Amino acid sequence: MVQQNPHSSIVLVLRSLYVHVRCVQNKAKSQLTFARSQTPKSQHRCLKILLHSFLQFLEDRTAGVFIKKKIKIIEEQEEKERKMATKLVLITFAICRLLITVGLTMDPAELLRLVVDGQLSVDPSDVETASKDFGLMSRAEPLAVMHPASAEDVARLVRAAYSTANGLSVSARGHGHSINGQAQARNGVVVQMSGGKRVGSGKPAAGRSETVGRVVSEKGLYMDAWGGELWIEVLRATLEYGLAPKSWTDYLYLSVGGTLSNAGISGQAFNHGPQISNVLELDVVTGKGELLTCSEERNSELFHAVLGGLGQFGIITRARIALEPAPKRVRWIRVLYSKFSAFTKDQEYLISLHGQPSSQKFDYVEGFVIVDEGLINNWRSSFFSPSNPVKISSIDSNGNGGVLYCLEITKNYDDSTADTIDQEIEALLEKLDFVPTSVFTTDLPYVDFLDRVHKAELKLRSKGLWDVPHPWLNLFVPKSRIADFDEGVFKGILGNKTSGPVLIYPMNKDKWDQQSSVVTPDEDVFYLVALLRSALDSGDETHTLEYLTDQNRRIFKFCEEAGIKIKQYLPHYTTQQDWMDHFGDKWPQFYQRKMEFDPRWILATGQRIFAGPSSVSIAGHDQL
Repeated sequence: MVQQNPHSSIVLVLRSLYVHVRCVQNKAKSQLTFARSQTPKSQHRCLKILLHSFLQFLEDRTAGVFIKKKIKIIEEQEEKERKMATKLVLITFAICRLLITVGLTMDPAELLRLVVDGQLSVDPSDVETASKDFGLMSRAEPLAVMHPASAEDVARLVRAAYSTANGLSVSARGHGHSINGQAQARNGVVVQMSGGKRVGSGKPAAGRSETVGRVVSEKGLYMDAWGGELWIEVLRATLEYGLAPKSWTDYLYLSVGGTLSNAGISGQAFNHGPQISNVLELDVVTGKGELLTCSEERNSELFHAVLGGLGQFGIITRARIALEPAPKRVRWIRVLYSKFSAFTKDQEYLISLHGQPSSQKFDYVEGFVIVDEGLINNWRSSFFSPSNPVKISSIDSNGNGGVLYCLEITKNYDDSTADTIDQEIEALLEKLDFVPTSVFTTDLPYVDFLDRVHKAELKLRSKGLWDVPHPWLNLFVPKSRIADFDEGVFKGILGNKTSGPVLIYPMNKDKWDQQSSVVTPDEDVFYLVALLRSALDSGDETHTLEYLTDQNRRIFKFCEEAGIKIKQYLPHYTTQQDWMDHFGDKWPQFYQRKMEFDPRWILATGQRIFAGPSSVSIAGHDQL
């Protein structure tokens, strides 16, 4: 005999009671109609009956509302139980797969506890999200997705993965802005670091303020941020105290742990270095499941390994970020060049001023290549007036095939420097060799400048142009060969069309800590060249994914044949030999650190640096 759900029986009883209440209401209405048709003497008797009925009606009406609410609550509980039952079936299936495929030794009941707590999910929507990234060029489905509430949750999961017989891959995912599946974990677990609720990152001490897991120290000029925190959230939290980080990325909807695992660069890097040069301390979960605090003085080898380490040595759960007083406003300037030599000479001069007082240098130096007239008027912001757009044809390009170069610079200021900002900018511009009639200036709040790319994102999303494949290519090019790169790529391979911005700006190598895992060209100054193209279904062959991907291959081939020793930023390779070539002299150290902090090779397997989870705890270099 099938046992009936007791909740279903209660619902039926309550529904019967509610029907009874409705009958009482109808009876009262009938008596009221009858009383109106009687003589005055008879109406007294009817009124008395009606009052008694009305009192009963009021009592029953209240009960009716109460009963309706109870019915709704119970039905909602039934729906939750149904969903939980489905969820438990899915997780049971996932646990079985884990037991069979990777020899999971963790108690299945512990995994079920994580499910009930809402931390480990096999919900199809979570799995689908973790299977993709911003690049939309690869897909790898994990077994499950974890939503940690604390660093200890992450450590518990990694310890379980480390103890498996055959290995279980674990990858941290922030905002999902990877291009080539770097944060994916096929048949593993993706740790969704961004979003959700977390416990605090530490106990507030004197001079510190803590809100929802964040710690801001006004006295120490730092912020402790969760590894999955987005930089836009860091900005908003620190601005409440009149502070802000020193170094940024152009796009703020990236996670702290994500950018620190690469480098984190923007136009401030020439002055302050990348974001990894502005971190004081980290909490890291290693590939063994150890939760360690590290800094220059404490566990320094892990500290340097993780910064720029592409997620290979640990998952960043907390970062202590250096802060400075935040400016109020920004003067944003763009000037154009028709000669590449003049453009790069001026850029290199401006970044050489990094040691000068703030009044004698710009705070941000970037630039971009214009091979398509539409880009200068539409890219990243409505910087130029729509009523007076810039026309490439109106500027002498000196036979450069219509290629122009735009220098983008800013000067921060507040009330104390507002009276001198114009003179300071004029003095700096006088030393530059741009096209005289091409100075474009705007003024805006500091936060609006930093968040400028997000506005462009919203516009692209509204047109359906954001969730498309992004075959981006980011390169570090040595200063000595940037002119050759210009001739071969900007004036050659790219032609006169591109489906996205092409950034170019120099950085000072001495602002980068050489103890970190990042590799850069072996010159004092090197350029970032970022081809941030989108594959569009516009009917134009030059905008297709196949065409752009092939163009990237042609750029690599050109650099190899020309002997230009580029290094990839946000690197992507498919063979270990390519990775060894990428790291060069740093490879032995990189490998040694891997064996120390992630000997089972379970972390960030989407990078494809190592073969994947290993069934042995020690492996020799000759096995690679």
